[in-house]
Amino acid sequence: MGTADADGADGSDGAGGSADAGVAADALAWWYERELGWATAGRAPVRLLTGLRFDVLELPADAGLAVLRRAVRTGPVALTGARMRLLVAAGSADELPGLLDWLEWNGVALDLTALGTGGRITAPAPAGAPESSPGAALWLRPPAPGHEVEPTLPALAGFGSSGGGAPDLVRLVDAAATECHRVRLSRARMGLLTDRSAAQPLAFS
Repeated sequence: MGTADADGADGSDGAGGSADAGVAADALAWWYERELGWATAGRAPVRLLTGLRFDVLELPADAGLAVLRRAVRTGPVALTGARMRLLVAAGSADELPGLLDWLEWNGVALDLTALGTGGRITAPAPAGAPESSPGAALWLRPPAPGHEVEPTLPALAGFGSSGGGAPDLVRLVDAAATECHRVRLSRARMGLLTDRSAAQPLAFS
């Protein structure tokens, strides 16, 4: 799946950045590398590299909030503007197309993507840090410093081992796909209500 920068920047230092911003960026990178053992890149802004300790499922924020209200296990969760990012086990990005096909979502337009090896996301400020500008990356469910993140991440390990129950990653992907589909249908309905030129109503399942 995706191997690009999810926020559309190259992670290089911006020319003319203030000294204070540089110090803050250095401190943020140090926190992730020292407290969590996560690889970072760049300083304007600091980026977290995916595909090493974790992969990321990305979806619209309103769909993500609906997922968080479900009884489904998640790992750390970040919000950046109108996009939510769910951390999952490394390698999960490669599994997403097959899982969506197996769950019978193949061919359905879903605003659900994954970042794995070679990807990067903006590093949210640590929990408890001063508020930043609106739309800046923040943790909704932060990682725990001093603890390995891998045991908290939804993964495919143990498939079929819990009384036939689906593994965490399968449940999470199914919930995310369902909520993405609901959001898309809701937006389509709103578009129909405001588009008086539409000659035919859409059929919704």
